[in-house]
Amino acid sequence: MQLITADRVHDLLDYPYLIDALHRAHRGAMPEAQNMVQSEPEVGDNQFVTLVGWKRDAAIVVKMVGVFPGNLQLAPPQASVQGLVALFDAGTGTPRLVADGEAMTFRKTAADSGLGSLLLAREDAETLLIVGAGGLAPHVLAAHRAARPSIRRVLIWNRTPARAEALAARTDIPGVSVSATADLDAATAEADIISCVTMARAPLVKGALLKPGAHLDLVGAYLPDMREADDDAMRRGSIFVDTRSGMDGSGELALPVAAGVIGWDAVRADHFDLASGRHPGRGAPEEITVCKNVGGGHLDLFAAEALMARL
Repeated sequence: MQLITADRVHDLLDYPYLIDALHRAHRGAMPEAQNMVQSEPEVGDNQFVTLVGWKRDAAIVVKMVGVFPGNLQLAPPQASVQGLVALFDAGTGTPRLVADGEAMTFRKTAADSGLGSLLLAREDAETLLIVGAGGLAPHVLAAHRAARPSIRRVLIWNRTPARAEALAARTDIPGVSVSATADLDAATAEADIISCVTMARAPLVKGALLKPGAHLDLVGAYLPDMREADDDAMRRGSIFVDTRSGMDGSGELALPVAAGVIGWDAVRADHFDLASGRHPGRGAPEEITVCKNVGGGHLDLFAAEALMARL
């Protein structure tokens, strides 16, 4: 059994490679996948998540991660997502590798959003807006640019401006302008791709401001009471998901459905439909596309298989 450190995960799973691996994996069938979310006993914001993906005659992957938002305020700060990803042989149950859970989570989540851009965003997209400046933000930035090399300008907004400025200052991409912005509305109106990676409980992105042809990537709202975009975004956009499995647990979709803004039939396709050609994706240059990154154990399986293939 091999132990793969965080640094090695990041080295082996570069975004062009991992996005391509996810693209190929989504041309096949959806693996069996289950997840369990355990909230902190009594009162608390912490959670522990266990996800299992099982592809017969190939691999079983189990991810065990804690989500502890308060870790960032510790002295010294710790990552808010920590844990392990383990891959087992599906034929014998033999453990083959254990990898750093935070690194694997960042990589597969960002690559999943990058795949959404590859499948749905305009090929001539030039301006990328990142909403949020936490640990995942630099990864979605890199993944979207890997999917759309046409990006030449990156704007970063965060509720705490200093964090957006710090991320912009340490991001150096040849030929790309990277800067922080304090005006989210103005940046929304300029962006060709918007990627939201926040813990927001109320919408941040105003759909009325989305420019024709924009692609909106929604990552952060993973609980039923969380949202990053408002009802106008759902009304104006053609809605896609990475997977239909578990999409009803995201407030991004469940809340507007409950309010009668949209129905579940508004979800046009998922990554399996798009990657296999069952749905064409974007229908016109001016179409606004909205993709909810739901996640799931199948993605951890795909990412772990991609990692195993490079060892």
